[in-house]
Amino acid sequence: MFNICCPDCFSKNLYKYGKEPIHNLQKYQCKSCKRQFTKSSFDKPKSKYPKCPICGKGTFLHHDYLYYSHFTCNDKKCNHSFKVIKDSTIKKISPEFIKASKFSIKRMRTKLKIIIDALYMYFVNNSSTRAISNFFKDRYDYYISHVSIHKWTIKFAGVFRQIIETLIPDTLSHSDEWHADETVIKIHGKKYYIWTLIDSETRYVINYHLTTSREGKEAYALFHWSKKKYGSPASIVSDRLPSYNMPVKTVFSNSRHIKVQKFTDDITNNLIESFFSKFKAQYKARRGFKSFDSVNNLLTCFFFFYNYIRPHGSLGNETPARVAGVNYSETSRKNLLFF
Repeated sequence: MFNICCPDCFSKNLYKYGKEPIHNLQKYQCKSCKRQFTKSSFDKPKSKYPKCPICGKGTFLHHDYLYYSHFTCNDKKCNHSFKVIKDSTIKKISPEFIKASKFSIKRMRTKLKIIIDALYMYFVNNSSTRAISNFFKDRYDYYISHVSIHKWTIKFAGVFRQIIETLIPDTLSHSDEWHADETVIKIHGKKYYIWTLIDSETRYVINYHLTTSREGKEAYALFHWSKKKYGSPASIVSDRLPSYNMPVKTVFSNSRHIKVQKFTDDITNNLIESFFSKFKAQYKARRGFKSFDSVNNLLTCFFFFYNYIRPHGSLGNETPARVAGVNYSETSRKNLLFF
């Protein structure tokens, strides 16, 4: 009789516990964990639903939404309710479309130092490609086509993406506030929105997402993939755009959502607005964009320089990445972390 065991604790310390009324099957009860079961319990497929994070018991599907599922604990005394994000339904964010590539000097006809200085002037000093070309011609009698400089800003996006993936800060989840906001730009005459998430303490730009809409699905994508990589802060600060409400509540369920009401509030979104003003200065120098890919490449490069290369006066002339705990030397910073 006791060749069977408890399906929960695998104990063989059992006793008979009457009959199952519907199919008249023999019931057993485990003396260790008090689980009641029949032989048919072993043939039933295990539930795909997650266990309750509070009491560890089973759950039932309360409601199934497009981007998440709402579960409730089976135990009426616990009755805990929680949400689980569906990875498969949430779209990728813009940086994922840039293929990371390793740095190589093969087939480079220009000296590496010239390329480093040109990229630094472009992304840190907001110099135009023609101004950089004229600078090298006037100061060093070295001619570089402004078209070549423009191609470098596109070519090195994959390299900078690779560097970012290897130098990810691991302390951002301890932050008090992450600020979320979006700004509008035009690509070939059409409106696009740059959703951005930035840490208040380190000024580190956590992630961005380039979209054609301001709907909640875009906020879901930005928040979900950022949480996967960087964790969760104590609070999320945003404006009153309704698209933030449900994504923050679902993705950052343990974080407080602070909605900025006025510019005179104690907590404002001035930090991220200041960041956008720096990007808009770069945007105006380009006089618009012609394709999604060109903007995506520029954003990756701009955020790389902002986080890892540009010294910030408000941070004691340190970079946000260093303040966030990423270690690299001053020599590496000046060489754009190529070596």
